[in-house]
Amino acid sequence: ERRALKAYLQSNSRLSSNYAVIIPVLNQGETILIQLQRMKEAQSNLDIILCDGDSSDGSTDIGPLKTLGVRTLLVTDQVGLGTALRLGFCYAMNEGYEGVITLDGNGKDGIEAISVFEDRLRSGFDFIQGSRFMLGGVHSNTPFDRYIGIRLLLVPLMSLAAGYWYTDPTNGFKGLSRRLLLDEQLQPLRSVFQHFDLQFYLNYMAPRLGYHVAEVPVSRVYPEGTTTPTKIIGARIKWMLLRQFFRVILGQYCVRKHPAQ
Repeated sequence: ERRALKAYLQSNSRLSSNYAVIIPVLNQGETILIQLQRMKEAQSNLDIILCDGDSSDGSTDIGPLKTLGVRTLLVTDQVGLGTALRLGFCYAMNEGYEGVITLDGNGKDGIEAISVFEDRLRSGFDFIQGSRFMLGGVHSNTPFDRYIGIRLLLVPLMSLAAGYWYTDPTNGFKGLSRRLLLDEQLQPLRSVFQHFDLQFYLNYMAPRLGYHVAEVPVSRVYPEGTTTPTKIIGARIKWMLLRQFFRVILGQYCVRKHPAQ
């Protein structure tokens, strides 16, 4: 979505890997810098693409990002997680990556699982969902209302609608192949996807389109004794999330095929 692009800065003109890590961020402060440092120490050889919703706190200043191994910073002044992800997907496909791995920029995710996603993409899977709740996964200090909502509402409804049993479909740690992202029956770059709907839509459509889907265990740890690092705050945002979730599983975002005239 080029219209969403406000600024484009590239720290290295050459691809260093077939896969890229896409991280949406907005005013994450030192958290994103700490996360990038952890990724650097883990010696992940994948290119890193930050999709920034026009942060104003200095957390996406170019100097530190180059030092921490970020290949590309994309900045948009249009709101929404879905907008940031569309920007990253569009850029990654134009650059020629064979697939992408997405994860949040709030420091909660165990970055050691990135290599597992890469291995699954290389072995032919098209959609990989990270799960803190499956065997081998780890979660800590998960807010109680979120735990109940995911496990008792979103998991069974999404699984029934998609035809694949997910245990953690709201987790932003995902892997997506090039052929899935470019499928004309998916079309994930549509401007209708602005907030949480895109992530739900990917979970819903991948198995329905017959792609190879897998879940892999990941860790998601919320800090103890501090404010929960999340953008899902307040009744209005939670209601928007649920409304978009139900629109997805009812098929309202599906690409409509019209018969030839």
